[in-house]
Amino acid sequence: MESKRHFGTKNYIVVASMLFGLFFGAGNLIFPLHLGQLAGGHWVTAALGFLVTAVVLPLLAVLAIAVTHSEGVYDVGKPLGGWFALLFMVLIHATIGPLFGTPRTATVPFTVGVAPMLSKSMQHVGLLVFSAVFFGLAFLFAYRESKITDAVGKVLNPLFLVLLAVIFFVGFLHPMGNAMRQPVTAAYQHASFMNGFLQGYNTMDALAGLAFGVTVVTAVRSFGLRRDSQVASVTAKSGVMATSLIGLVYLGLIVLGSTSLSFFKVSADGGVAFNQVVSHFFGAAGHALLAVMITVTCLTTAIGLIAAFAQDFHKHFPVLSYRQWLGLMSFLSFCTANFGLDTIIEWSTPMLMFLYPFAMVLILLSVASPLFDRDPVVYKFVVGFTTIPALMDMVAAFPPVVSASAFGKAVVSLQHAVLPFAGMGLGWLVPALVGMVLGVGFHLYKVHSRKMVAAASAND
Repeated sequence: MESKRHFGTKNYIVVASMLFGLFFGAGNLIFPLHLGQLAGGHWVTAALGFLVTAVVLPLLAVLAIAVTHSEGVYDVGKPLGGWFALLFMVLIHATIGPLFGTPRTATVPFTVGVAPMLSKSMQHVGLLVFSAVFFGLAFLFAYRESKITDAVGKVLNPLFLVLLAVIFFVGFLHPMGNAMRQPVTAAYQHASFMNGFLQGYNTMDALAGLAFGVTVVTAVRSFGLRRDSQVASVTAKSGVMATSLIGLVYLGLIVLGSTSLSFFKVSADGGVAFNQVVSHFFGAAGHALLAVMITVTCLTTAIGLIAAFAQDFHKHFPVLSYRQWLGLMSFLSFCTANFGLDTIIEWSTPMLMFLYPFAMVLILLSVASPLFDRDPVVYKFVVGFTTIPALMDMVAAFPPVVSASAFGKAVVSLQHAVLPFAGMGLGWLVPALVGMVLGVGFHLYKVHSRKMVAAASAND
């Protein structure tokens, strides 16, 4: 058995590189750049909010896996019972998997890199062919579990980082303007932190951090580590390295987005903004550079997502093998991708508004679980008090066909009337804190009662 002291710096870098590659995909590249354009001169406060949900929470998700010695999202939800853990696992994997997250890894590089070179009549056929090839490659890279670390950590992610470094080098050597002096959109005039905070949801990384647990643990064990304490330590340290680098990249992208306002208006989305930036610096070659870079980074994330899905589902539904689940996941993602990027983003937002509160409270409970002996009663109070507000947030975030209906308007009206911070998408926060106080109170009462009974028995 390989001891932890033999797990050298090179291995840590490889695992951290793999983690970076798994996390950093479509949304991670385009959302921060667009955030920079929206926030303009208020980019600092917007960036702080974005880093909370796009960096700190994913890091805490990795630490939650490490602290609880879990092997995946199922174990994180297990204190609430097997049925909840299984349901939560399925919802997380469905959201970041074939319904929204994984299809987006194909539609973003197509929309940004390939679609501009095709005529309107060829857009649908082009997406069909591109997504088929894309998920075919993802399937092949993830086919052998033991080789995922090599494919992502040693090949694809380093290639992406080199390409991104070229853009940053040129972008900051010849800045387009002063980021602090750029115009600020209306929404970011007085609520830049909270808007940045909510924009971080779109990366889906807090959810992905839980889902990638099984992939990371499998990768770490492939180095010869077997003891849970060793795996947890390596996972935590690699997570800190990966998310720290991700945070620096986000800051660079946000600044680039803000400075781009010296030459461009606020774009419709981050893909358009990125295309504008690279075209400004590199001309016609910039589009090709962007197409390659965004395809590579989205491919690394797709590999991680379909592998994590297949690993978790094979473990809990062994009727299909890992490779059969892998093939099914790839095919379903291919099908969903062909609905197009706009449709995927539009319908993913409600699910994110519903699942993110659960993910956040479960991540925080897992990290703090040693303080209350992972007592299920604490979990039940917090999650129970979070459920109704999370459902209300989901209804409010639906497209107008739901949110603008009589039912949707009634839910939103009630939500704003009784839940603090509901207007900021944080209606769940106060109920969750109330649940935490009650849960910890019951836990301390139970501990005190046991001590009193033990003392009475000793006196007898």
